Amino acid sequence: MSEQIQELNELLKVRRTKLEELQAEGKDPFVITKYDVTHHSKEIKDNFEELENKEVTVAGRLMFKRVMGKASFCNVQDLEGAIQAYVARDLIGEDSYKDFKKMDIGDILGIKGTVFKTKTGEISIHATEVTLLSKSLQILPEKFHGLTDTDTRYRQRYVDLIMNAEVKDTFIKRSKILATIRNYLNSKGFLEVETPMLVSNAGGAAARPFETHFNALDEDFKLRISLELYLKRLIVGGLERVYEIGRVFRNEGLDTRHNPEFTLMELYQAYTDYHGMMDLTEDMFRHVAQEVLGTTTIVYNGIEMDLGKPFERITMIDAVKKYAGVDWNEIHTLEDARKVADEHHVEYEEMHKKGDILNLFFEEFVEHHLIQPTFVMDHPIEISPLTKKKPENPEYVERFEMFMNGWEMCNAYSELNDPIDQRERFKAQEEMLAQGNEEANTTDEDFMNALEIGMPPTGGIGYGIDRLCMLLTDSQAIRDVLLFPTMKSLDK
Repeated sequence: MSEQIQELNELLKVRRTKLEELQAEGKDPFVITKYDVTHHSKEIKDNFEELENKEVTVAGRLMFKRVMGKASFCNVQDLEGAIQAYVARDLIGEDSYKDFKKMDIGDILGIKGTVFKTKTGEISIHATEVTLLSKSLQILPEKFHGLTDTDTRYRQRYVDLIMNAEVKDTFIKRSKILATIRNYLNSKGFLEVETPMLVSNAGGAAARPFETHFNALDEDFKLRISLELYLKRLIVGGLERVYEIGRVFRNEGLDTRHNPEFTLMELYQAYTDYHGMMDLTEDMFRHVAQEVLGTTTIVYNGIEMDLGKPFERITMIDAVKKYAGVDWNEIHTLEDARKVADEHHVEYEEMHKKGDILNLFFEEFVEHHLIQPTFVMDHPIEISPLTKKKPENPEYVERFEMFMNGWEMCNAYSELNDPIDQRERFKAQEEMLAQGNEEANTTDEDFMNALEIGMPPTGGIGYGIDRLCMLLTDSQAIRDVLLFPTMKSLDK
Protein backbone atom coordinates (compact mmCIF):
# COMPACT_ATOMS: atom_id res chain seq x y z
CA MET A 1 0.00 0.00 0.00
CA SER A 2 2.81 2.40 0.90
CA GLU A 3 4.45 1.64 -2.50
CA GLN A 4 1.19 2.62 -4.25
CA ILE A 5 1.00 5.87 -2.28
CA GLN A 6 4.64 6.61 -3.09
CA GLU A 7 4.02 5.93 -6.80
CA LEU A 8 0.91 8.16 -6.76
CA ASN A 9 2.84 10.98 -5.07
CA GLU A 10 5.53 10.73 -7.75
CA LEU A 11 2.92 10.95 -10.52
CA LEU A 12 1.31 13.99 -8.88
CA LYS A 13 4.74 15.60 -8.54
CA VAL A 14 5.43 15.04 -12.26
CA ARG A 15 2.17 16.83 -13.18
CA ARG A 16 3.05 19.86 -11.05
CA THR A 17 6.53 19.95 -12.57
CA LYS A 18 5.00 19.94 -16.07
CA LEU A 19 2.80 22.88 -15.09
CA GLU A 20 5.78 24.81 -13.72
CA GLU A 21 7.70 24.19 -16.98
CA LEU A 22 4.75 25.43 -19.05
CA GLN A 23 4.48 28.54 -16.91
CA ALA A 24 8.22 29.17 -17.22
CA GLU A 25 7.86 28.96 -21.03
CA GLY A 26 4.98 31.45 -20.99
CA LYS A 27 2.41 28.73 -21.78
CA ASP A 28 0.39 28.81 -18.54
CA PRO A 29 -2.98 27.18 -19.40
CA PHE A 30 -4.69 28.90 -16.49
CA VAL A 31 -4.36 32.35 -18.09
CA ILE A 32 -6.65 31.30 -20.97
CA THR A 33 -10.08 32.85 -20.33
CA LYS A 34 -12.18 31.50 -23.24
CA TYR A 35 -12.19 29.07 -26.11
CA ASP A 36 -14.65 29.19 -28.99
CA VAL A 37 -16.28 25.77 -29.39
CA THR A 38 -18.24 25.21 -32.60
CA HIS A 39 -19.44 21.63 -32.18
CA HIS A 40 -19.89 18.77 -29.69
CA SER A 41 -18.83 15.18 -30.29
CA LYS A 42 -22.29 13.69 -30.91
CA GLU A 43 -23.24 16.54 -33.21
CA ILE A 44 -20.20 15.80 -35.40
CA LYS A 45 -20.97 12.07 -35.52
CA ASP A 46 -24.67 12.60 -36.23
CA ASN A 47 -23.93 15.05 -39.05
CA PHE A 48 -20.82 13.49 -40.58
CA GLU A 49 -21.93 13.72 -44.20
CA GLU A 50 -22.60 17.42 -43.82
CA LEU A 51 -19.38 18.11 -41.84
CA GLU A 52 -16.88 15.87 -43.67
CA ASN A 53 -13.75 17.90 -44.58
CA LYS A 54 -15.19 20.93 -42.76
CA GLU A 55 -13.36 22.69 -39.94
CA VAL A 56 -14.69 22.21 -36.40
CA THR A 57 -13.52 23.15 -32.93
CA VAL A 58 -14.22 20.92 -29.92
CA ALA A 59 -13.16 21.05 -26.29
CA GLY A 60 -13.18 18.51 -23.50
CA ARG A 61 -11.18 16.21 -21.26
CA LEU A 62 -8.34 14.07 -22.60
CA MET A 63 -9.39 10.49 -21.77
CA PHE A 64 -7.02 8.49 -23.98
CA LYS A 65 -3.75 9.13 -25.79
CA ARG A 66 -1.61 6.86 -27.98
CA VAL A 67 1.66 8.38 -29.22
CA MET A 68 3.13 6.80 -32.34
CA GLY A 69 6.27 8.71 -33.33
CA LYS A 70 5.30 11.57 -35.62
CA ALA A 71 1.53 11.07 -35.24
CA SER A 72 -0.79 10.23 -32.38
CA PHE A 73 -4.41 9.47 -31.58
CA CYS A 74 -6.35 10.82 -28.62
CA ASN A 75 -9.92 10.85 -27.35
CA VAL A 76 -11.56 13.98 -25.98
CA GLN A 77 -14.73 13.70 -23.88
CA ASP A 78 -17.32 16.51 -23.81
CA LEU A 79 -20.91 16.85 -22.59
CA GLU A 80 -22.32 14.58 -25.29
CA GLY A 81 -19.70 11.82 -25.43
CA ALA A 82 -16.21 11.43 -26.86
CA ILE A 83 -14.53 11.91 -30.22
CA GLN A 84 -11.19 10.78 -31.57
CA ALA A 85 -8.57 13.22 -32.85
CA TYR A 86 -5.61 12.43 -35.11
CA VAL A 87 -2.69 14.64 -34.13
CA ALA A 88 0.23 14.78 -36.62
CA ARG A 89 3.50 16.62 -35.96
CA ASP A 90 3.74 17.92 -39.52
CA LEU A 91 0.33 19.57 -39.33
CA ILE A 92 0.38 21.15 -35.85
CA GLY A 93 4.10 21.97 -35.79
CA GLU A 94 7.05 20.48 -33.92
CA ASP A 95 6.77 22.60 -30.75
CA SER A 96 3.02 22.04 -30.43
CA TYR A 97 3.51 18.30 -30.96
CA LYS A 98 6.13 18.17 -28.19
CA ASP A 99 3.68 19.93 -25.88
CA PHE A 100 0.92 17.52 -26.88
CA LYS A 101 3.08 14.50 -26.05
CA LYS A 102 3.54 15.86 -22.51
CA MET A 103 -0.20 16.26 -21.93
CA ASP A 104 -1.79 13.97 -19.35
CA ILE A 105 -5.03 12.01 -19.15
CA GLY A 106 -7.51 14.37 -17.45
CA ASP A 107 -6.18 17.58 -19.03
CA ILE A 108 -8.76 19.85 -20.68
CA LEU A 109 -7.98 20.39 -24.38
CA GLY A 110 -9.30 22.42 -27.27
CA ILE A 111 -8.89 20.82 -30.70
CA LYS A 112 -9.38 22.54 -34.05
CA GLY A 113 -9.31 20.48 -37.23
CA THR A 114 -11.20 18.91 -40.12
CA VAL A 115 -13.69 16.08 -39.87
CA PHE A 116 -12.75 12.80 -41.56
CA LYS A 117 -13.21 9.05 -41.22
CA THR A 118 -10.26 6.75 -40.45
CA LYS A 119 -9.51 3.54 -42.36
CA THR A 120 -11.35 1.63 -39.62
CA GLY A 121 -14.41 3.82 -40.15
CA GLU A 122 -14.19 5.93 -36.99
CA ILE A 123 -15.36 9.52 -37.35
CA SER A 124 -12.47 11.69 -36.16
CA ILE A 125 -10.93 15.15 -36.27
CA HIS A 126 -7.67 15.74 -38.14
CA ALA A 127 -6.14 18.27 -35.77
CA THR A 128 -4.61 21.47 -37.06
CA GLU A 129 -4.31 23.02 -33.60
CA VAL A 130 -4.27 21.61 -30.04
CA THR A 131 -4.61 23.97 -27.08
CA LEU A 132 -4.13 23.04 -23.43
CA LEU A 133 -6.98 24.84 -21.64
CA SER A 134 -6.53 23.48 -18.12
CA LYS A 135 -3.93 21.22 -16.49
CA SER A 136 -5.21 18.31 -14.40
CA LEU A 137 -3.04 17.99 -11.29
CA GLN A 138 -4.83 14.89 -9.99
CA ILE A 139 -5.01 11.33 -11.35
CA LEU A 140 -8.30 9.98 -12.71
CA PRO A 141 -9.29 6.43 -11.67
CA GLU A 142 -7.77 3.67 -13.78
CA LYS A 143 -9.58 3.60 -17.13
CA PHE A 144 -10.76 0.00 -17.36
CA HIS A 145 -11.82 -0.47 -13.75
CA GLY A 146 -13.27 3.02 -13.59
CA LEU A 147 -14.78 4.48 -10.45
CA THR A 148 -16.95 1.82 -8.82
CA ASP A 149 -16.71 2.46 -5.07
CA THR A 150 -20.11 4.01 -4.28
CA ASP A 151 -18.91 6.07 -1.31
CA THR A 152 -16.21 7.73 -3.42
CA ARG A 153 -18.64 8.17 -6.32
CA TYR A 154 -21.09 10.11 -4.12
CA ARG A 155 -18.37 12.20 -2.44
CA GLN A 156 -16.58 13.01 -5.69
CA ARG A 157 -19.52 13.27 -8.09
CA TYR A 158 -17.37 15.35 -10.46
CA VAL A 159 -15.11 12.32 -11.00
CA ASP A 160 -18.12 9.99 -11.21
CA LEU A 161 -19.57 12.11 -14.03
CA ILE A 162 -16.25 11.97 -15.91
CA MET A 163 -15.76 8.21 -15.57
CA ASN A 164 -19.31 6.84 -15.85
CA ALA A 165 -21.35 7.88 -18.89
CA GLU A 166 -24.56 6.37 -17.48
CA VAL A 167 -24.31 8.66 -14.43
CA LYS A 168 -24.16 11.72 -16.65
CA ASP A 169 -27.17 10.38 -18.55
CA THR A 170 -29.13 9.97 -15.28
CA PHE A 171 -28.65 13.61 -14.33
CA ILE A 172 -29.42 14.88 -17.83
CA LYS A 173 -32.68 12.89 -17.56
CA ARG A 174 -33.36 14.37 -14.12
CA SER A 175 -33.06 17.87 -15.57
CA LYS A 176 -35.43 16.89 -18.39
CA ILE A 177 -37.95 15.47 -15.88
CA LEU A 178 -38.03 18.79 -13.99
CA ALA A 179 -38.32 20.81 -17.20
CA THR A 180 -41.16 18.57 -18.43
CA ILE A 181 -43.09 18.93 -15.16
CA ARG A 182 -42.71 22.73 -15.33
CA ASN A 183 -43.81 22.86 -18.97
CA TYR A 184 -46.81 20.64 -18.24
CA LEU A 185 -48.01 22.69 -15.27
CA ASN A 186 -47.36 26.01 -16.99
CA SER A 187 -49.48 24.81 -19.92
CA LYS A 188 -52.31 24.07 -17.45
CA GLY A 189 -52.29 27.64 -16.14
CA PHE A 190 -50.25 27.02 -12.97
CA LEU A 191 -47.97 29.76 -11.67
CA GLU A 192 -44.54 28.79 -10.32
CA VAL A 193 -43.79 30.55 -7.02
CA GLU A 194 -41.13 30.54 -4.30
CA THR A 195 -41.82 30.39 -0.56
CA PRO A 196 -39.54 30.64 2.51
CA MET A 197 -37.14 27.88 3.52
CA LEU A 198 -36.46 29.45 6.92
CA VAL A 199 -39.70 29.34 8.92
CA SER A 200 -40.73 29.91 12.51
CA ASN A 201 -43.26 27.08 12.31
CA ALA A 202 -42.39 24.01 10.22
CA GLY A 203 -45.75 22.50 9.32
CA GLY A 204 -47.52 20.72 6.49
CA ALA A 205 -46.08 17.24 7.08
CA ALA A 206 -45.34 14.71 9.80
CA ALA A 207 -41.59 15.13 10.16
CA ARG A 208 -38.93 16.30 12.59
CA PRO A 209 -37.40 19.61 11.44
CA PHE A 210 -33.84 20.92 11.46
CA GLU A 211 -33.39 23.93 13.70
CA THR A 212 -31.10 26.95 13.35
CA HIS A 213 -30.59 30.38 14.88
CA PHE A 214 -30.89 33.67 13.02
CA ASN A 215 -28.39 36.03 14.66
CA ALA A 216 -29.76 39.30 13.26
CA LEU A 217 -33.17 38.74 14.83
CA ASP A 218 -31.83 36.67 17.75
CA GLU A 219 -34.54 34.15 16.99
CA ASP A 220 -34.69 30.40 16.37
CA PHE A 221 -35.92 29.25 12.98
CA LYS A 222 -36.58 25.87 11.40
CA LEU A 223 -35.91 24.62 7.89
CA ARG A 224 -39.18 23.87 6.12
CA ILE A 225 -40.42 20.27 6.03
CA SER A 226 -43.01 20.94 3.30
CA LEU A 227 -44.26 23.69 0.99
CA GLU A 228 -47.94 23.42 1.92
CA LEU A 229 -48.89 26.17 4.32
CA TYR A 230 -47.38 29.07 2.35
CA LEU A 231 -48.80 27.83 -0.95
CA LYS A 232 -52.27 27.66 0.62
CA ARG A 233 -51.83 31.27 1.75
CA LEU A 234 -51.40 32.13 -1.94
CA ILE A 235 -54.65 30.32 -2.80
CA VAL A 236 -56.31 32.52 -0.15
CA GLY A 237 -54.71 35.52 -1.89
CA GLY A 238 -56.40 34.63 -5.16
CA LEU A 239 -53.58 32.89 -7.08
CA GLU A 240 -55.86 30.05 -8.13
CA ARG A 241 -53.22 27.60 -9.43
CA VAL A 242 -49.75 27.60 -7.87
CA TYR A 243 -46.82 25.20 -7.63
CA GLU A 244 -43.31 25.16 -6.24
CA ILE A 245 -40.40 22.80 -6.88
CA GLY A 246 -37.96 23.16 -4.02
CA ARG A 247 -35.80 21.59 -1.37
CA VAL A 248 -37.34 20.54 1.91
CA PHE A 249 -35.48 19.28 4.97
CA ARG A 250 -36.40 16.49 7.39
CA ASN A 251 -34.21 15.54 10.32
CA GLU A 252 -34.58 11.81 9.82
CA GLY A 253 -32.59 8.73 8.82
CA LEU A 254 -30.69 7.90 5.64
CA ASP A 255 -31.57 4.91 3.49
CA THR A 256 -32.00 3.96 -0.17
CA ARG A 257 -35.15 6.10 -0.47
CA HIS A 258 -34.54 8.90 2.06
CA ASN A 259 -32.11 11.82 2.20
CA PRO A 260 -32.48 14.60 4.81
CA GLU A 261 -32.78 17.21 2.06
CA PHE A 262 -34.83 16.29 -0.98
CA THR A 263 -36.82 17.88 -3.79
CA LEU A 264 -40.55 18.23 -3.40
CA MET A 265 -43.06 19.56 -5.87
CA GLU A 266 -46.34 20.76 -4.42
CA LEU A 267 -49.24 22.24 -6.34
CA TYR A 268 -52.60 23.67 -5.29
CA GLN A 269 -55.63 24.27 -7.48
CA ALA A 270 -58.70 26.18 -6.35
CA TYR A 271 -62.21 24.91 -7.06
CA THR A 272 -61.31 21.23 -7.39
CA ASP A 273 -60.98 18.22 -5.07
CA TYR A 274 -58.90 15.07 -4.70
CA HIS A 275 -60.62 13.44 -7.69
CA GLY A 276 -59.43 16.34 -9.86
CA MET A 277 -55.95 15.83 -8.41
CA MET A 278 -56.06 12.13 -9.33
CA ASP A 279 -56.89 12.97 -12.94
CA LEU A 280 -54.08 15.55 -13.09
CA THR A 281 -51.56 13.15 -11.49
CA GLU A 282 -52.38 10.31 -13.86
CA ASP A 283 -52.11 12.59 -16.89
CA MET A 284 -48.88 14.22 -15.69
CA PHE A 285 -47.02 10.99 -14.85
CA ARG A 286 -48.00 9.56 -18.25
CA HIS A 287 -46.88 12.77 -20.00
CA VAL A 288 -43.53 12.96 -18.19
CA ALA A 289 -42.66 9.32 -18.96
CA GLN A 290 -43.56 9.77 -22.64
CA GLU A 291 -41.52 12.99 -22.95
CA VAL A 292 -38.43 11.74 -21.09
CA LEU A 293 -38.34 8.05 -22.06
CA GLY A 294 -40.39 8.04 -25.26
CA THR A 295 -42.72 5.40 -23.76
CA THR A 296 -45.30 5.08 -20.98
CA THR A 297 -43.85 1.71 -19.94
CA ILE A 298 -41.21 1.95 -17.20
CA VAL A 299 -38.83 -0.89 -16.41
CA TYR A 300 -37.39 -0.63 -12.91
CA ASN A 301 -35.12 -3.33 -11.52
CA GLY A 302 -36.47 -5.67 -14.19
CA ILE A 303 -40.12 -4.98 -13.26
CA GLU A 304 -42.41 -3.46 -15.88
CA MET A 305 -44.87 -0.74 -14.86
CA ASP A 306 -47.45 0.57 -17.30
CA LEU A 307 -48.40 4.24 -17.03
CA GLY A 308 -50.45 3.98 -20.23
CA LYS A 309 -53.33 2.07 -18.62
CA PRO A 310 -55.86 3.71 -16.26
CA PHE A 311 -54.44 3.73 -12.72
CA GLU A 312 -56.19 1.48 -10.18
CA ARG A 313 -58.23 3.36 -7.56
CA ILE A 314 -58.89 1.65 -4.21
CA THR A 315 -59.78 2.86 -0.70
CA MET A 316 -57.40 2.15 2.16
CA ILE A 317 -60.09 0.06 3.87
CA ASP A 318 -60.62 -2.07 0.73
CA ALA A 319 -56.85 -2.44 0.23
CA VAL A 320 -56.40 -3.73 3.80
CA LYS A 321 -59.37 -6.08 3.34
CA LYS A 322 -57.89 -7.34 0.05
CA TYR A 323 -54.33 -7.97 1.24
CA ALA A 324 -54.65 -8.48 5.04
CA GLY A 325 -58.10 -10.06 5.17
CA VAL A 326 -59.29 -7.57 7.80
CA ASP A 327 -62.49 -5.58 7.21
CA TRP A 328 -62.00 -2.25 9.00
CA ASN A 329 -65.70 -1.51 8.64
CA GLU A 330 -66.14 -4.10 11.39
CA ILE A 331 -63.57 -2.37 13.67
CA HIS A 332 -65.60 0.10 15.73
CA THR A 333 -63.40 0.95 18.73
CA LEU A 334 -59.76 1.43 19.66
CA GLU A 335 -59.99 -1.82 21.64
CA ASP A 336 -61.16 -3.66 18.49
CA ALA A 337 -58.24 -2.20 16.55
CA ARG A 338 -55.68 -3.19 19.19
CA LYS A 339 -57.13 -6.70 19.40
CA VAL A 340 -56.90 -7.30 15.65
CA ALA A 341 -53.39 -5.78 15.61
CA ASP A 342 -52.30 -8.21 18.33
CA GLU A 343 -53.78 -11.11 16.36
CA HIS A 344 -51.84 -10.07 13.24
CA HIS A 345 -48.61 -9.20 15.12
CA VAL A 346 -48.80 -5.54 14.09
CA GLU A 347 -46.87 -3.43 16.59
CA TYR A 348 -48.45 -0.18 17.77
CA GLU A 349 -47.80 2.42 20.47
CA GLU A 350 -49.96 3.60 23.34
CA MET A 351 -50.65 6.94 21.61
CA HIS A 352 -51.90 5.27 18.41
CA LYS A 353 -55.62 5.64 17.74
CA LYS A 354 -57.88 3.43 15.61
CA GLY A 355 -56.98 5.22 12.36
CA ASP A 356 -53.26 5.05 13.14
CA ILE A 357 -53.53 1.28 13.50
CA LEU A 358 -55.38 1.00 10.17
CA ASN A 359 -52.44 2.83 8.60
CA LEU A 360 -49.99 0.42 10.27
CA PHE A 361 -51.91 -2.49 8.71
CA PHE A 362 -51.70 -0.77 5.34
CA GLU A 363 -47.94 -0.28 5.64
CA GLU A 364 -47.39 -3.86 6.84
CA PHE A 365 -49.63 -5.82 4.47
CA VAL A 366 -50.47 -3.67 1.45
CA GLU A 367 -47.72 -1.27 0.28
CA HIS A 368 -45.34 -3.87 -1.15
CA HIS A 369 -48.14 -5.27 -3.37
CA LEU A 370 -48.77 -1.92 -5.11
CA ILE A 371 -46.39 -2.30 -8.06
CA GLN A 372 -48.56 -0.92 -10.88
CA PRO A 373 -49.72 2.74 -10.56
CA THR A 374 -52.40 2.77 -7.85
CA PHE A 375 -54.33 5.51 -6.05
CA VAL A 376 -55.06 4.56 -2.43
CA MET A 377 -57.92 6.78 -1.23
CA ASP A 378 -59.81 7.80 1.90
CA HIS A 379 -57.32 7.76 4.76
CA PRO A 380 -58.25 7.88 8.47
CA ILE A 381 -58.55 11.37 9.91
CA GLU A 382 -55.91 10.68 12.61
CA ILE A 383 -53.08 10.71 10.05
CA SER A 384 -54.43 13.57 7.92
CA PRO A 385 -54.53 16.83 9.91
CA LEU A 386 -54.89 19.15 6.88
CA THR A 387 -57.52 17.26 4.88
CA LYS A 388 -61.27 17.61 4.41
CA LYS A 389 -63.46 15.00 6.08
CA LYS A 390 -65.62 12.76 3.92
CA PRO A 391 -69.14 14.18 4.45
CA GLU A 392 -70.68 10.71 4.59
CA ASN A 393 -68.06 9.30 7.00
CA PRO A 394 -66.18 11.91 9.07
CA GLU A 395 -63.73 9.32 10.48
CA TYR A 396 -62.08 9.39 7.05
CA VAL A 397 -60.82 12.14 4.77
CA GLU A 398 -60.66 12.98 1.06
CA ARG A 399 -57.04 12.04 0.55
CA PHE A 400 -55.08 9.75 -1.75
CA GLU A 401 -51.54 8.52 -2.04
CA MET A 402 -50.24 7.21 -5.35
CA PHE A 403 -48.10 4.07 -5.23
CA MET A 404 -45.77 2.48 -7.77
CA ASN A 405 -43.17 -0.22 -7.21
CA GLY A 406 -44.45 -0.45 -3.61
CA TRP A 407 -43.39 3.17 -3.01
CA GLU A 408 -45.47 6.19 -2.13
CA MET A 409 -45.02 8.55 -5.09
CA CYS A 410 -47.32 11.38 -4.09
CA ASN A 411 -49.79 12.53 -1.46
CA ALA A 412 -52.91 14.58 -2.22
CA TYR A 413 -55.96 16.05 -0.49
CA SER A 414 -59.18 17.86 -0.82
CA GLU A 415 -57.69 20.61 1.33
CA LEU A 416 -59.26 21.49 4.67
CA ASN A 417 -60.57 25.05 4.40
CA ASP A 418 -62.75 25.13 7.55
CA PRO A 419 -60.74 27.22 10.06
CA ILE A 420 -62.71 25.94 13.08
CA ASP A 421 -62.10 22.30 12.14
CA GLN A 422 -58.45 23.10 11.33
CA ARG A 423 -57.86 24.61 14.76
CA GLU A 424 -59.25 21.44 16.37
CA ARG A 425 -56.92 19.32 14.23
CA PHE A 426 -53.90 21.43 15.22
CA LYS A 427 -54.96 21.06 18.86
CA ALA A 428 -55.00 17.26 18.47
CA GLN A 429 -51.53 17.45 16.87
CA GLU A 430 -50.21 19.47 19.82
CA GLU A 431 -51.53 16.83 22.21
CA MET A 432 -49.57 14.22 20.24
CA LEU A 433 -46.49 16.45 20.46
CA ALA A 434 -46.91 16.63 24.23
CA GLN A 435 -47.09 12.82 24.31
CA GLY A 436 -43.68 12.61 22.65
CA ASN A 437 -44.47 12.51 18.91
CA GLU A 438 -41.69 14.76 17.51
CA GLU A 439 -43.28 14.68 14.04
CA ALA A 440 -46.57 16.29 15.12
CA ASN A 441 -47.51 19.81 13.94
CA THR A 442 -48.13 22.88 16.07
CA THR A 443 -50.73 25.58 15.46
CA ASP A 444 -49.62 28.13 12.85
CA GLU A 445 -51.55 31.27 13.83
CA ASP A 446 -50.81 33.20 10.66
CA PHE A 447 -51.99 30.26 8.57
CA MET A 448 -55.13 30.11 10.74
CA ASN A 449 -55.68 33.82 10.06
CA ALA A 450 -55.40 33.13 6.31
CA LEU A 451 -58.02 30.37 6.54
CA GLU A 452 -60.33 32.72 8.45
CA ILE A 453 -59.96 35.26 5.63
CA GLY A 454 -61.38 32.46 3.49
CA MET A 455 -59.89 29.75 1.25
CA PRO A 456 -61.92 28.32 -1.65
CA PRO A 457 -62.41 24.56 -2.05
CA THR A 458 -58.97 23.42 -3.16
CA GLY A 459 -57.13 20.31 -4.27
CA GLY A 460 -53.43 19.87 -3.52
CA ILE A 461 -50.66 17.38 -4.21
CA GLY A 462 -47.08 16.79 -3.06
CA TYR A 463 -44.75 14.83 -5.36
CA GLY A 464 -41.37 13.42 -4.34
CA ILE A 465 -39.23 14.33 -7.35
CA ASP A 466 -36.30 12.11 -6.33
CA ARG A 467 -38.35 8.89 -6.29
CA LEU A 468 -39.83 9.74 -9.68
CA CYS A 469 -36.28 10.25 -10.98
CA MET A 470 -35.25 6.88 -9.50
CA LEU A 471 -38.07 5.10 -11.35
CA LEU A 472 -37.51 6.84 -14.68
CA THR A 473 -33.73 6.27 -14.63
CA ASP A 474 -33.77 2.75 -13.10
CA SER A 475 -31.62 3.99 -10.20
CA GLN A 476 -31.46 1.73 -7.15
CA ALA A 477 -30.85 4.37 -4.46
CA ILE A 478 -31.92 7.97 -3.91
CA ARG A 479 -28.23 8.93 -3.76
CA ASP A 480 -27.92 7.87 -7.40
CA VAL A 481 -30.27 10.68 -8.45
CA LEU A 482 -28.91 13.38 -6.11
CA LEU A 483 -25.82 15.08 -7.49
CA PHE A 484 -24.46 15.73 -4.00
CA PRO A 485 -26.18 13.48 -1.42
CA THR A 486 -25.73 14.08 2.30
CA MET A 487 -22.65 12.19 3.55
CA LYS A 488 -20.95 11.81 6.89
CA SER A 489 -17.69 13.80 7.02
CA LEU A 490 -14.61 11.68 6.40
CA ASP A 491 -12.90 13.03 9.52
CA LYS A 492 -15.74 11.92 11.85
